[in-house]
Amino acid sequence: MLDPRWVREHHGEFDVFHIHFGFDAQEPKALRELVTALREHGKPLVYTVHDLRNPHHRDTRAHQEQLDVLVPAADAVITLTPGAARVIESTWDRTATVLPHPHVLVTPPPVRTRSGDDGFLVGLHAKSLRPNMAVVPVLEVLARTIRELPGARLRVDVHNDVIDPSGYWHCPETVSYLRAAHDDGRLDLRVHDCFTDDELWAYLSELDLSVLPYRFGTHSGWLEACYDLGTTVATSTCGFYPEQRPCLTYRHDESGLDEAALAAAVEYCYRERPLWQADPGVRSRERRELAKVHRALYEDVLSRCNRCASR
Repeated sequence: MLDPRWVREHHGEFDVFHIHFGFDAQEPKALRELVTALREHGKPLVYTVHDLRNPHHRDTRAHQEQLDVLVPAADAVITLTPGAARVIESTWDRTATVLPHPHVLVTPPPVRTRSGDDGFLVGLHAKSLRPNMAVVPVLEVLARTIRELPGARLRVDVHNDVIDPSGYWHCPETVSYLRAAHDDGRLDLRVHDCFTDDELWAYLSELDLSVLPYRFGTHSGWLEACYDLGTTVATSTCGFYPEQRPCLTYRHDESGLDEAALAAAVEYCYRERPLWQADPGVRSRERRELAKVHRALYEDVLSRCNRCASR
């Protein structure tokens, strides 16, 4: 769909072209050609800016160049937080409509309770070690911290492609650390392929605290899922995660990690057991409102495009 040929062949089948993700592999030139094809056929472009910084790219240039095409060209720009909207305005002089991320779970889970009787489980899911993660420094702090908290445990999940020497994301140094830490009892290492949705919800529901080891990024669907489930999140102050949903924070970015702040976040969660869980009724109303706002926005950009075409 990001190929201008697709637009030219299918332009009679859609009214608005709305981009969220999926353009990582597109060169800026190809995106400009896409915009041109949309303009040729009077199709408005809407772009929801989820990532100001791509979590899969160490180098910022490629994503920045893509945004330099999409944000100015979009007939309407959406983003998820006021902080991201401020960056969009200061960088591209575009006003973004701020709409919250909707619920992730289709079926609302039961309201969660926390008694502390079952211990305290901290989880860090390293996934496939995408570039915005700094896993080992965070784990070292977590392991030291939970050692001083009676009943606390640390679980670390990682995908097979990190452990497998033939895997694309294989990282010998991290594997060596994880295996050694598992063997000496500092953490419980679980290796597997990607969870299904149901497996992921079950995993998150087991945790008292999910720690996100991000050193750069913008927004998080993982945080939204945890909010649906009532799982507390500790995340870094890079990006705009704290503006999305209630969570614990610690400073962690490309300049380094505030170890004391991370330890304090874990200790606070252990001591206070905060519970931030989405109300299903509120989430349902939020989704209906988001649909209503999107429809109005689509109608507005269509109306503007039609007026331009009639001139």
